[in-house]
Amino acid sequence: MPRIRILPEILASQVAAGEVVERPASAVKELVENSLDAGAREILVEIRRGGAALLRVIDDGSGMSRDDALLSLERHATSKLSEAKDLAAIRTLGFRGEAVPSIASVSRFRLMTREPQAVSGTEISVEGGVMRDVREAGCAPGTVVEVRDLFFNIPARRKFLRAESTEAAHVEHQLRLHALAAAGVRFRFRKDEREVFDLPGGMSRLDRVRWITGTELGRELVVLPLTHGNGVAAEGFILPALHARKGRRHQCVFLNGRPVEDAAISRGLAEGFRGALTDGLHPCAWLWIDMEPALVDVNVHPAKREIRLHRPHELREVLASAVREGLARAEMAKRPVAPAASKLAEALPARTVWPASIPVQRQFEMPAAVAAFDPVGAPGVETKALPFRYLGSLHDRFALLESADGLVLLDPRAARERILYERWLETNDGFHSQALLVPLLLEPGPRECEVALRHREEFARAGIELEDFGSGTLRIGSLPDFLHIDDSRALLAGLIDDLVAGQVPGGRLAFEMLARHLARRAAMAESPRPQEAMKLLEVLFRCELPYCAPDGRPTLSEFSLRELERRFAGGRSAPL
Repeated sequence: MPRIRILPEILASQVAAGEVVERPASAVKELVENSLDAGAREILVEIRRGGAALLRVIDDGSGMSRDDALLSLERHATSKLSEAKDLAAIRTLGFRGEAVPSIASVSRFRLMTREPQAVSGTEISVEGGVMRDVREAGCAPGTVVEVRDLFFNIPARRKFLRAESTEAAHVEHQLRLHALAAAGVRFRFRKDEREVFDLPGGMSRLDRVRWITGTELGRELVVLPLTHGNGVAAEGFILPALHARKGRRHQCVFLNGRPVEDAAISRGLAEGFRGALTDGLHPCAWLWIDMEPALVDVNVHPAKREIRLHRPHELREVLASAVREGLARAEMAKRPVAPAASKLAEALPARTVWPASIPVQRQFEMPAAVAAFDPVGAPGVETKALPFRYLGSLHDRFALLESADGLVLLDPRAARERILYERWLETNDGFHSQALLVPLLLEPGPRECEVALRHREEFARAGIELEDFGSGTLRIGSLPDFLHIDDSRALLAGLIDDLVAGQVPGGRLAFEMLARHLARRAAMAESPRPQEAMKLLEVLFRCELPYCAPDGRPTLSEFSLRELERRFAGGRSAPL
């Protein structure tokens, strides 16, 4: 019979690390939060090989004495709580006292720290949770934490790490969140000996958000006025409903300075738009919420991502009110609410966009969208007589057809989508592509850029040439010929969002997803012509799955005579 035993200290720390440290970005989050709690005004984060080989966090905070530095490596040792009632008034980002010992238990760990008034500092080395060395050291005031060979002693965890570029993108995303939460702090990020960004301290929240969104979207930001509720205050920025995205990754919410996720917050934002959002889409938002600590429990998730609100409906109403007020003011002003220029834009060097010498029509081995609807069959394919008779159209949108069994409605757009989608997949062809005279710059964020660049070949086959432009920006050199610059940004952002959300591997599956979305856009580019239904049906019935569009919507809907007579008989049985 198994015997119950107490886990050894190192094993217990490794178990805790499994909850707190999922990947390098998790370690960065915990260490940066400690730096902010220590009052740091400058924070430098350096990583190598996505953070798995090296992760270094340097701050100019309050530092620690020798005794405190040693205690910080003990489990549940913290300076932020002293008794149980303090849990109801947490204002610090960290409080559990598990992050540092957990990280040290799964890495080769080095801590150097010095208090400002001290003559010298302390250096501690730990390997896999075992203390190796403690000595006096010369160092600047503040704290330096080095984490090398993360998960070196837990191979099972290390093999689950993604590609270096993916892990680096997660680290950069985490730092961007902290940079938004603490706009007064200087943040520097270095990746593989290259500086990715250096954000000066003292920036306004608006400047930080504009740095995240880019200049073009920054002009469309809608300011949410400071709105008060019962123990709650909220303010921030949103983008108009036109820029709503799939998923909530583009909602950055900071509650009492802590990045958080909560469904009530998302619902409050959506309610403020009063039905202007398409189903399945969520608004882009950057929110700062101050709340009485007693009204929120931040101790419900090991990594402190999720929270529990005691009165979620009140926060939801405050956010909905702020969104309604912000949108109303923007509508009345009839001009961008955000100022036309920011200090950050003046401080950063202007980007140079090199135009192509001439607009070039490039063929990516794909027949044009119009050619896809050519009713002439492939050689050797015999067109059979269709079992339908064209009757007319409904609101110039649907074709009305008569069949042997009753009435059939044809959706020409859905039919075109199916035809385009199958032809793009069945051949080795690509799309007709138009090279852009002035390349388009898209700023979806570091994680999104990494995913898009990983699928660069699939995008190229779909007629979209893209390349890395640095700092979470993509340079788009060409687009399919049925897309226009004014409507391509939202589509491209949506394509990348779907790739990120679905974690689609490269190759055919990724191209199928791109083809599905682009087929829908190509079909919408032409007005439906129900009167051409019979020609369209000839092509549709050569498809492998003619009865539904690529996303599952029906192309044909039939109403049988029996069903129609039952309807007109008022529920009574009627002879056929």
